[in-house]
Amino acid sequence: MGSGQLPPGQKLAKGWPVSHYGPVPKFRPERWTLQVFGATASGEKYSWTFDEVAALPCTTIVTDMHCASGPSTTGHEFYGVPARAVLEQAPPAPEVTHVMAWAEYGYSANLRLADFASDRTLLAMHHDGEPLTVEHGFPLRLVVPHLYGYKGPKWLRAIEYMTADRRGFWEERGYHNIADPWKEQRHSYQEDDSA
Repeated sequence: MGSGQLPPGQKLAKGWPVSHYGPVPKFRPERWTLQVFGATASGEKYSWTFDEVAALPCTTIVTDMHCASGPSTTGHEFYGVPARAVLEQAPPAPEVTHVMAWAEYGYSANLRLADFASDRTLLAMHHDGEPLTVEHGFPLRLVVPHLYGYKGPKWLRAIEYMTADRRGFWEERGYHNIADPWKEQRHSYQEDDSA
């Protein structure tokens, strides 16, 4: 649930501002798939159409969202597939420690496996009872409520299981590798050896 409190350094924003890097992709359902690849337990690659993703077990969460640049928005209701359902359908190998979430145009965000496996991490299809708008990530966006927004890419296309960490798009450009808003982990210079 949304806590009603904002992490340090955040300011409440009005509405739900649109923020992303690059153009908004066009959804082509006949060509769209969600893939899981990398260090899967079976060694196989998994692939689902949008209808197959929508048929997976779904749930609703209510959460606040925090941007590393300072704005926060509260009380978002998201509906979609829990990340844990993906892990059950496409199990990772035992040595997997991280995942890379891949989105359109090669955008990526790395996560610790434990962050992806959180019972609140969601592959969201709906927001406040309506399908996501294209500007907010339709048809599928990753929502990782306990981390800054750059860890939850819009226009999600694939999950890569990794046996070692590798930085994603913003992490390669100076953003914090963990991204906990309650610890103000915004920039890579703040990282210590344990991160």
